[in-house]
Amino acid sequence: MSRIRAAVLGSPIEHSLSPVLHRAAYRELGLDDWSYDRFEINEAALPAFVGGLGPEWAGLSLTMPLKRAIIALLDGVSDTAASVEAVNTVVLTEDGRLLGDNTDIPGIVAALHERGVEKVPAAAVLGAGATASSALAALSRICTGEVTAYVRSRARAEEMHRWGDRLGVPVRTADWTDAAEALHAPLVIATTPAGTTDSLAAAVPEGAGTLFDVLYDPWPTALAAAWSARGGKVVGGLDLLVHQAVLQVGAMTGRPGPLAAMRAAGERALAER
Repeated sequence: MSRIRAAVLGSPIEHSLSPVLHRAAYRELGLDDWSYDRFEINEAALPAFVGGLGPEWAGLSLTMPLKRAIIALLDGVSDTAASVEAVNTVVLTEDGRLLGDNTDIPGIVAALHERGVEKVPAAAVLGAGATASSALAALSRICTGEVTAYVRSRARAEEMHRWGDRLGVPVRTADWTDAAEALHAPLVIATTPAGTTDSLAAAVPEGAGTLFDVLYDPWPTALAAAWSARGGKVVGGLDLLVHQAVLQVGAMTGRPGPLAAMRAAGERALAER
């Protein structure tokens, strides 16, 4: 039996949960002839790897630092991916074309919808890195008002304003020193590295709204734990990881990704770390 291949590429890649999630999906769907691997690939090595893909390949997942570098190697890019200049999913068609998409953005929306967050009148974003642009793109679909981005520099502020203009999101920027103000927003999306928001935990108000913290290891973050303790709704990084992977499985296999099985596999893997 010929194997149908898929994989996640990035650097560093050893801690990626993508193989766990995708393999769980294949088991649940009975796709015994599918395999999913991980490859340590940096930007310099990416063209040779992509150029060597044969007809047995169905798709790729891309993580940092490849989400922008892959675009020049593709035959087409979805509007969603083009809106943030980031591709995290590549599907290889039967006629040999490589098509790029971004499942992070609809993954954020799906994770929020699952927790009952359909529309919000305003939102706050903590941080201004690559994930923040995806957060803005997701907010363009669910936020009816202004988004306030809390950043550390004027350059980051200007970047968030550019993304807001491009995505049609009204963005106000504020200095990171005022980030405690963000915690009163009906929806807060934390896009910063581990430990960055720990100092905000003590400032979480009673009856807080919804926190979407994109981290998943370690979990819960200090901010997420404080948020739950004060009665707020928390969406975590594993929720995003699973929802975007569900969409990737659907794109690569043509069958809906099994959400419950994939989430259970992710939770088990994190518990074992």
